[in-house]
Order: sequence, then structure tokens, then C-alpha cells
Amino acid sequence: MASIESEKKYLAQAEASGIFNTLLAYTRLSGPGWLQSAITLGGGSLASSLFLGVLAGYSLLWLQPVAIILGIIMLSAISHVTLSTGQSPFISINNEINPVLGWGWAIATIMANLVWCLPQFSLGTAAVTQNLIPALNNTGGKVLICAFILTIAFLVVRAYDKGSTGVKIFDWVLKIMVGIVVISFFGVVIKLSISGEANWGSIIAGFVPNFSLFSSPAETYIPFLEETGEFRSFWETKIIGLQQDVMISAAATAVGINMTFFMPFVLLTRKWGREHRGLAKFDLWTALLIPYMIATSCVVIAAGARFNGKPESAFDQKGQIHFNLQKGYLDLATARARMEWNDTTFDSFAPVQQDAILESLPLADRQLAAMLVKRDAFNLADSLESLFESKAFSHYVFGIGVLGMALSTIIILMTINGHAICEVLGKPHSGPTFRVGALLAGIGVLGPFFWQDAAFWLAIPTSILGFTLIPVAYLSFFLLMNNIQVLGRERPQGKSRMIWNAFMLLALGLMGTAAVYVAWNKSWGPVPFGKIALISFGILMLIGHFSLKNKKLVKKVEGLEMKLSRLADKLSTQKESS
Repeated sequence: MASIESEKKYLAQAEASGIFNTLLAYTRLSGPGWLQSAITLGGGSLASSLFLGVLAGYSLLWLQPVAIILGIIMLSAISHVTLSTGQSPFISINNEINPVLGWGWAIATIMANLVWCLPQFSLGTAAVTQNLIPALNNTGGKVLICAFILTIAFLVVRAYDKGSTGVKIFDWVLKIMVGIVVISFFGVVIKLSISGEANWGSIIAGFVPNFSLFSSPAETYIPFLEETGEFRSFWETKIIGLQQDVMISAAATAVGINMTFFMPFVLLTRKWGREHRGLAKFDLWTALLIPYMIATSCVVIAAGARFNGKPESAFDQKGQIHFNLQKGYLDLATARARMEWNDTTFDSFAPVQQDAILESLPLADRQLAAMLVKRDAFNLADSLESLFESKAFSHYVFGIGVLGMALSTIIILMTINGHAICEVLGKPHSGPTFRVGALLAGIGVLGPFFWQDAAFWLAIPTSILGFTLIPVAYLSFFLLMNNIQVLGRERPQGKSRMIWNAFMLLALGLMGTAAVYVAWNKSWGPVPFGKIALISFGILMLIGHFSLKNKKLVKKVEGLEMKLSRLADKLSTQKESS
């Protein structure tokens, strides 16, 4: 306790000594922002950045910075609430806002942890089998890899639970592994700039928001689409669908709903208080924003320069489609052929005839199929080859970095899930309950065995599901920041409150509208789960509102009855004494 008190005293003295000393103190004491940065710079962000570059080149460079800024606004809000009240926001939401929002936030976090662990195991497995040890690219090898990853992850989570100092060393190892990939892609961008391959005019223009790519193909595809004639609409639909999925995934992996749940516990564990509110916000805007923007932008630029608009990148030196892209390429080419021959007619042909039809597709159709096929770890590592001038070394660097990203993300997701399970069960955030909760997220170990598409692509659909859950947290934080019962005198006032509300409404409006659109229109099979979920959640919100209102009314009546009872007893005592 002495250390936290001296820390508060140091902060107060620094803030009283001017802006320079304040920033110096904030820099020295920063921490939670770096942890959030480690969470968001995981396999999901890497996959999203790579596919943004593959599909749209530099055109979507603006997307991830905008998404992370909106997320930091809301993380700053929940930090303000947590440090002002000194208690879990889950309790505050349930007691003062709406229990459906509180439970929805917790359940959505647990769902996100379970879902997001799936691509992490697939990413880690793909990194080993495609980049590091190809000999393990079989069922037995995958079982061995997944067992190794899960065991290491659980041992680290168990060490966290026991407060082992050895975890700090492991943390640094993971950060170094992740840093290898980030620095490598930064080096690729520098080399592309020196060689003149990077068009900085287009790169700078890519940071200007362009929402048209949500409904129309990137300009790269226009010359190819013009050559496809009557089948242009088929390819446009494919391109727009892929662009939408990757844009949503990139926005979702910038700040996930599980990050919002984890942030309060990071602050409370450090015993930070209201004196740390400025530090917490500074920490987020520097330690989270800057590394994320640099890392993701470099990956987008490197992938865009290597793959976007270049169908030849899907072929090897012999002119054959890369072995791990063959299925995806044939699926796209077959879908295009079925548009021409219709399903029944195409299926009636012998396999030899079908192959002949696919080989005879016009060049533009084959080029589009090659550009849109979903790349995997083996292909994405090739973007580093221009830096290291060695295919083998680039695969080792990429594989080690991706394995480190996947492993660190799995560890943090399991840790968050342990906290979430403890919170909803009202148990201490340690011990058997915490470890069981952490192991639940480890169900993602099944991902590599049930997902046959490109392993890196699994991060995209899982992130889309996570994206639809984010507004639950954002709405909760907005209502908390404006609730006088929760914050009392700590609630922002006057101009400060107007600024807070303006930025929070911007974040809530943009992310909420996009999430509702996705949930309402995105199809996951014949049953409209998104529409059912939205309508059900709206009904539950109304039930929760009136239930909490009735509960508060009952408490007021009970309180009034107690006061009347005390007054009656007092009057009775006075009467007897007189």
C-alpha cells in the first residue's frame, strides 16, 4: 500500500509542476495501455491488416486508425468510471443502468473469448505447419501443436493466478516475437520506399476515409471487371462481400468487447484510483494508439504492394497456382462456371469436362479468381522475402512472429475469460473458478480440426460476430458516464460533459449503426439469427428497464417504511417518557 500511496503523491506533485513534468510522470508510470496494445496486436489484427492490403491495397489504410480511436474514446470512458467509483462497472451497470446491459456485456465478452480463441489456434497451427515445420502438416502434427500451445497457455495463466514473476520474462519473450514481425514489415515498407515500389501519394490518400468501398469494388479491380462482360455482377458481388467482411473484421479487432471488460480489472488490480484518471487516458492514447497505427499500417502497405491487383502472386515460379491456394481458386472458378452453365448442367459433365471448362475460362475471370483467393500464412510470409532476400528465412521470421502473436493472444483471452466467469458467478478473481473459466476459452483448440478454409481467414468471420457485440459495451459506458447515481460529483460537468458526450455518441453511433446493419443483413444460414437476436435483445432491454425501475421503487418504499417505523418508535418512546 505504501508504494501506491507514494505513486499518488508523485503524480500529484508532477501535475502541479506543469505539463512537462506531468507527461514525464505519465510516461514512467504507464502500463495498462501497453497491455491493451498487446491484446489488440494479435493474430486477428494481423490477419485483418493483411487482407485489407490484399483486397484493397492502400485504399483502406484509414479504417483501423479510425476504429482504434473510437475504441480508445470508450476505453477512456470506462477507465474514468472505474477509477472514480473504485468498483467493477459490471456491478454499477446492473444496479443503476440496466441488468440486461450488464449481463449482455459479460456474456458477450465470454462469447467473444470463446469465438476469438478459434482463429488463434488455427493461426498458430498454420504458422508451424506452413512456415516453421511443414513435416507436421498432418492430423497427428496438428494435434501435437495444439496440445503444446494449450499446455503452454494454461501454465502461463496458472502462473498469473499465482503471481509468478517468471511470467514477466515470458511476456517479454512474446513481445519480442511479435516485435519481430512488426519491425520486419516496417523494414519492408522502408525497402519498398527506397526501391520506388511504394506510391506515397496513394499511401497518404489511403488515410482519407472512403466509405464507398463498403458498397463498390476497389479501383484495382475495374480493368479486370470490364473484361468479364455479362459476368461482371458475379465478380462485383464477390469482391464487395469480401471487402465488407474484412472492413468489419478490422474494425472489430481494433478494440474488441473483451478488451473493454478486461480494462477495469487491470486498473483495479493495480489499485489505481481517481488520482490516476489522467494517467490512464494518456496511457491509452500513447501506448495503445501509436504502436497499433504503425504496426497495422505497415502490414497493410506491405501486403498491398505484394498482392493487391497482382494475380501472378497466386502462382509459383512454374506458373502453377500455389498448392495451398488450389482449393480456394477452384471454388471461385467453379462458382463462375456454374453461373454460365447452371448447376444442373455443370454437375452432369464428367470431371474431365469440368476441368476443361475451368481451364478455358476467359483470362480476366481466372485473374480475378487468383486475386480473390484467400491467402494463408505460407503466402503472406512471401511479402517479407523482398526484405530478407531469402524465402526460407522470411518464412521462419513470419512463422515465429505469428506463433508468438497467437500464443500471447490465447493467453490473454483465457485470462480475460477467467475474470469474466469469476465476475458473473460473484467469486474471487483467483483460484479454481478463475482457472476453470480460463480453460473454457481453450475450447478454441478444436479450430484447426473443424476449419478447412485458409487458417488466416478464420479470423475474419469470428471478428464479424464479435463486432456485432461491441455496441452492448459502448451503450453501457455512455449511460454510465451520464449517471449521477453512479458517479455523483465525479460525473463530467459543463463543457467537459458536452465534449465527452459528443465523442462517445460519435463512437456509439458509428459502431452501433454498422453493427446493427451487419447483424440485420448478414446471413449465417437459412435462419435469420441476427434479426432474431436484435429483436430479442430490444425486448429484454425493456424488461430489464422496468424490472430495475420496479426494484428501485420497492427499495424506496421499504426505506420509507423503515423511516416511518423508526419515527413511530421514537414518538412512542417520547410519549412513554412524558
